[in-house]
Amino acid sequence: MSLSRHIDAEEIIERCKDHPHRKHSSTGSRRGLHQTWRRDEEAANVPKYTLPKTGINSKAAYQLLHDETALDGNPLLNLASFVHTWMPEDADRLIMENINKNIVDLDEYPAASLIHNRCVSMLADLWKAPKEGKAIGTATAGSSEAIMLGGLAMKKRWQENCKAAGKDYFHPNIVFGSNAQIFRLKASNGFIMDPHDALQYIDENTIGVIVILGSTYTGHYEDVLLMSELLDDLQKRTGLDIPIHVDGASGGFIAPFAHPSLKWSFDVPRVVSINTSGHKFGLVYAGLGWVLWRDESYLHRDLVFELHYLGSTEFSFTLNFSKPAAPIIAQMFNFLNLGFDGYKKIAFKDLRNARMLARALESTYFTILSNSHRPIKDENRRPGTPGTNRLGHINEDDPEYYEAGLPVVSFRLSDEFKKAHPHVQQGWIQTLLRTKGWIVPNYNAPKGAEEVEILRVVVRETLSEDLIERFIIDILSITESLTTSDADLFAAVTATKVPNQPDHDDARPDKENFGDGHPGFEPKEQSGFSRQC
Repeated sequence: MSLSRHIDAEEIIERCKDHPHRKHSSTGSRRGLHQTWRRDEEAANVPKYTLPKTGINSKAAYQLLHDETALDGNPLLNLASFVHTWMPEDADRLIMENINKNIVDLDEYPAASLIHNRCVSMLADLWKAPKEGKAIGTATAGSSEAIMLGGLAMKKRWQENCKAAGKDYFHPNIVFGSNAQIFRLKASNGFIMDPHDALQYIDENTIGVIVILGSTYTGHYEDVLLMSELLDDLQKRTGLDIPIHVDGASGGFIAPFAHPSLKWSFDVPRVVSINTSGHKFGLVYAGLGWVLWRDESYLHRDLVFELHYLGSTEFSFTLNFSKPAAPIIAQMFNFLNLGFDGYKKIAFKDLRNARMLARALESTYFTILSNSHRPIKDENRRPGTPGTNRLGHINEDDPEYYEAGLPVVSFRLSDEFKKAHPHVQQGWIQTLLRTKGWIVPNYNAPKGAEEVEILRVVVRETLSEDLIERFIIDILSITESLTTSDADLFAAVTATKVPNQPDHDDARPDKENFGDGHPGFEPKEQSGFSRQC
C-alpha cells in the first residue's frame, strides 16, 4: 500500500478558494462526499476525512462507494500489472463462501488448513523438490513477503554457521540484480544480473544469492544453473558455500509449463528456497504468495512461531499472523480446475500473444527489449529436443523454440523514430493510450541505464488476441499522430501538468518531510535501492 497522510478538510477548502481550477468546487464537496445517486439524502453530510458521528444505512453506504469506485480503470485494459483479475464464477462463489475464514486458526478451520498443506505439496512436486528431502512451505500475502522470508531463513542459517565457527555474524550481505522488486542493489549488468559479475560481490558475509526468474522490467530469466555452477567452483576454490534463493514471483508459474527443460528449481542442488505469486500467473486474485524450502533443515527453528492459544499447537513463519483462507482455497480451485495441461495451455497462449504483439511493434516504430519472441540462435536441433517434434520439425508454437522469458513485451521508440521526430516524448504515448482506456506504464530502467525509457505490456490470461489487435491499432495510430502538427498541441496541454486526481495529491506525503528530524537535515541521495516499475 502507498503511504497516505492525514487530510485537513478545512485547509483544503482554504487552498481551493484561490486555485484557478478547484475554486469552482463547493465547500460541501470538500468536507463531505458527493451525493451521486437519486432520492437519498442520507449521505449528504457524511465527512470525507473524519469518522462520521453517526452512520448511514447499508444501502446508502454501498451505493456511495459503488459509485465512487466506478471511477477506477477497467482491469481488462490494465496492461501494466502482473496481478490476475479474473476467475470463473464457481471460484468467485467459493471465495465468498470462505471469505470469513482465518487460515492460521487450524483448530477452527481444519479443512482450510489441509487445503493449504496440499497446495504446498503440489508446488513442491511442480518445482522438483527432492524425494528424499522434507520440503516445507507456507502461503504469504504476496511474493514480496515470501522473498523476505526466504532471505530471513538464509540470514539465520548464515548467523548460526558463523557463531559455530567463532566468526563475526553482524554484517551480512545478500547479492542480487537491480531488477529486483524492492531490494538493495548489489550487482547488475543492464536489466538482469550477470552471474559472472555477481561473483565479485560475494564474500564470507554473503548469506546467499537471489536469482530472479522473470524480471519485472523486461521478463528475462536470470540463469539459475550458471549461477549455481559458478558458486560450485567458488566453493572449491574458497570453501564458501553460498545458497541460492529463486525469486519466481512470475516465472514460478510460467517456467514449469512453458519451459520444462529449463533448470532453475529444486533440481539445482544449490537452490534452497523459491518464492512465487499465486496472484500473478498462479491465476488467483490479489493477496496470495508462496515460499518453499527444499528441506526443513534450511528453515531455522528460531524463526518458527509456536502458539497454543487457538486451541491446539500450531506453527507459523510469516511476517503477519492472521490471513484469509479464501485465496488459498482459490489456488486449490485452479489446481483442480486447470491441472498441469490447463496451466500449460494458458502459458502457451500468453506467450503466443506476446510474440504477436512484439513482432507487430518491432516492425513499425519501436525497439523491443524483451526476448520471449526471439528464436534460440542454434536452430540445428536434433529430433525430440526442445522446440521440435518427434520428426525433428520445428514447432514454432512451442515456447522452448524461443528464448525463455515471461509473456511480457517491453519496448521503446526506435532510434530511427527519435532521430526523425526528436520533439516526441515517449511518455505522451502512455498518456494518450489512457484516453482510449489502456493502462501502459512508461518508466526508466534500473540504475546504470536510467536514461532508457521503457513501455511495458504484461500479457495475462484476460488479454485475448482480439484485444491485442485492437491495442496494436491504437498504439500505432497514436504514435503516428505525434508525428503531425497535433503533437505541438498535445505538448502544450501536457506542459500545464494539471492533476487529474487532486485528492491523491492532497494525501501524498511531502518528500522533504522524510529525514532524521534534525533542523537543516538534508537527506542523502537514495543510491542503494532499485527503482520500482
